[in-house]
Amino acid sequence: MTEISQESADPRELALPSAILATGNEGKRREFAEALTGLFSSLQRLPAGMVMPPETGMSFRENALIKAQFVCQQTGCVALADDSGLAVDALAGAPGIYSARFSGPEATDAENCAKLLRTLGDTDRREAIFICELALVYPDGRMVFARGECHGLIAVTPAGTGGFGYDPLFYYPPADRTFAELTLSEKAAISHRGQALAELRGKLVAAS
Repeated sequence: MTEISQESADPRELALPSAILATGNEGKRREFAEALTGLFSSLQRLPAGMVMPPETGMSFRENALIKAQFVCQQTGCVALADDSGLAVDALAGAPGIYSARFSGPEATDAENCAKLLRTLGDTDRREAIFICELALVYPDGRMVFARGECHGLIAVTPAGTGGFGYDPLFYYPPADRTFAELTLSEKAAISHRGQALAELRGKLVAAS
């Protein structure tokens, strides 16, 4: 497979009447649906009963590609997938690609957050980065990738009721709030996922 070149892509080939978002995470689905308004004519959920393959990649991009390729191959449709997670400086980049299953294969968001706080303890090193990689795969083999990062701190206690995942612990200094305390539009404007989606949109627009 080859990544789309902005210089050579035909804008007619980039028209996306619809796509399937390769995730069962409702929080992500809401964010994608708002951020991608006007980019796809429709953004469908995974077909009922589809079981995603194991995320065996060694990077966020590899895992995003595994998911997007699988959905594209199974459905014959354009597929968009993301893989994202939290990299904490004091933990040498952990939980990283294991963010969603930091405290076990069936871990809840609350369990993952609790383990992160226990692991960090009372350290003053609270710097962390939220990372998102997007992979857009076409049935003919073309691909587009995008990446976003957001730097912040791990709060001592959770705050806020919005978002999902580690959002209640991810404190963003410029806003003086955690991600879970931001509105959906506020978070989309600054988050790792918002930046990745903006880069994806920019690549598709530039190629047209």
